[in-house]
Amino acid sequence: MRILVCKDYDEMSQKAAQMISSQVMLKPDCVLGLATGSTPIGMYKKLVQMYQEKMIDLSEVTTFNLDEYLGLSKDNEQSYHYFMQNHLFDHVNVKPRRIHIPNGNTENVDDECNFYDQLIAKSNGIDIQVLGIGNNAHIGFNEPQISFEKGTHVVELDDSTREANARFFETLDEVPKQAITMGTGTILKSRKIMLLASGRAKAKAIYDTVHGHVSPEVPSSILQFHPDTVLILDEEAASLLSEKDYKHL
Repeated sequence: MRILVCKDYDEMSQKAAQMISSQVMLKPDCVLGLATGSTPIGMYKKLVQMYQEKMIDLSEVTTFNLDEYLGLSKDNEQSYHYFMQNHLFDHVNVKPRRIHIPNGNTENVDDECNFYDQLIAKSNGIDIQVLGIGNNAHIGFNEPQISFEKGTHVVELDDSTREANARFFETLDEVPKQAITMGTGTILKSRKIMLLASGRAKAKAIYDTVHGHVSPEVPSSILQFHPDTVLILDEEAASLLSEKDYKHL
C-alpha cells in the first residue's frame, strides 16, 4: 500500500486525475472503475479539463461504477447515473455503450447483481478502481458488517451513511435505504486500486484502513491485502498517520 499526501483537495484531485490519465495513455482501451460522492468531483473536473485541452482521449475506455441507489431511476437527479453524466460523461468522449452503472430500478435485483459481475469479467476486469471512503470506513456501499461480501449485492445503508448523504436530498426521509454495490471481492479483483480521501472527518477511517486489524467491521481494511493500492489524501485526511507511513508530495 502506497500513501501519497497532498497539500489540499485541489492537489489531491490533480494527482488522481494524472494517475487516471496515465492509465488511459498507457492502455487506451483500459477499464476504469469509478466512484461517486463529493470526493472525486475535483478529479472529474480535472479530467474534463484534460479532455478539453486534448490531453486525453477516452473514446476506447470502458467504465464500471461502484454502486447505485436502489429504487432511483436513471434520470433522478440524486441517482448516480445522473451524477456521472453531470460531472463526467456529458463532457468527454466515453462511448455510452461502454458506460456501466448498476440499474437501481431493476425488477430482479439478484439477476442485476450477477449480470454486473459477469460484465466486469467479460471486460477482462478493472484496470484501476477509484474509491472514496465513508466516515465509517465503507468502500463502495459496503457497510461495516460481520463478513466481507464477495460479489455485487444489495446492502442496507447505515444510518450514518444516509445522514452523510442527506445533504444531497431535501430531507433525510428521501435518502434511499438500500443500494446495489460492488462487493469487496469484486473490488479486490481490480488490478490497481486508488482510494481518495479529503478532510479531517476521514482521518480515523484512513488510520484504521492502514493500521487497523483487517475486519469486515472496517470494510476498507481489506485493502491491506491488495497488491497494488495507493491512497491519495489531503493533509487533514492523513492527520492521524505518521510521516513514516507516507510519501509527502
